[in-house]
This record gives sequence, structure tokens and C-alpha cells, in this order.
Amino acid sequence: MKRFHVHVHVRDLAGSIAFYSRLFGAAPVRVEADYAKWMLDDPRLNFAISTRGATPGVDHLGFQVDDAAELAELKARAQAADQALLEEGITTCCYARSDKHWVTDPQGIAWEHFHTLHDIPVFREQAAAAAACCAPAPEVAPRSSAAAAPSCRAGARDPANRCC
Repeated sequence: MKRFHVHVHVRDLAGSIAFYSRLFGAAPVRVEADYAKWMLDDPRLNFAISTRGATPGVDHLGFQVDDAAELAELKARAQAADQALLEEGITTCCYARSDKHWVTDPQGIAWEHFHTLHDIPVFREQAAAAAACCAPAPEVAPRSSAAAAPSCRAGARDPANRCC
């Protein structure tokens, strides 16, 4: 079953945790010095906030799935959307190890599709730095063009200075 995902960059983590906890009527399931996450069941939502972004606001949207088959289905849909697909595969980010890929819509909004395998104690494992977890740079050219898929290898930040 899919769970909608929203990741927002905030300036004041403590104030934002207090606000969203009251708004959702629930405490976050994970809180770190730079990050907090709520896993709501009604509606099914994975809502994360962090202080890692350059500017406050929505960083990316996505879907979290329960298994590899659902992830493959979302990948097929993303490929059918005729936009460049960034395949990260198994990677670490946001205190979790996940299998994921990204697609960016024509307006430049990054969409993350991922299957969380398990939690990890750090935001990103050092070994994953080369395949850094970032929302891809806006890509408006269709997949059929000569443009390459967006890349996130610049020190764990994409060209727009975003990271998940």
C-alpha cells in the first residue's frame, strides 16, 4: 500500500515540530537534531521536515511503498510519464536505507518513489556520499531528448542546493 510523502525544509525545527504535532494531533515517530518525521495513518502520509535545505518550503513530494513490486509499478508509471528518471537504487538518506528513484515533473517538482528497507542511525552513511540522496535538479526535457538524467553527486546536494 502506498503512503504519500512530503518533505519540507524549515528554519526552526523545534517550532515546526510543535506546530505540526498540534496540526496532526500526533508526535513525530523520529526526531533528530536536523530532522523529524511523522508516519500518519489517516491520511496515509510520511511527512518529514529538516533544516538541511537552503530555503524553507516544500522540497519534494513522493510515494513510499511497502514492497519491491509496488516500487517497480511506480517506476513503470514514471517512465511512461516521458520525463527523465534518476535511478538511485539502494541508498541511504533521511536516517533510512531505501531503494529509490526520482522523476521531476514539467514544472520542476521532484517526485521520489521509495521502499524503505530499514532505519539507520545517521542522516546519510558516508559510503553513500558518492550517490548522494538529493531531490534531482529540475528537468523539463522529455526522456526522449538528448538531455541526461539529473544528477546529485555534488557533495550531497543538487544544483539547486536541495537534499532530502
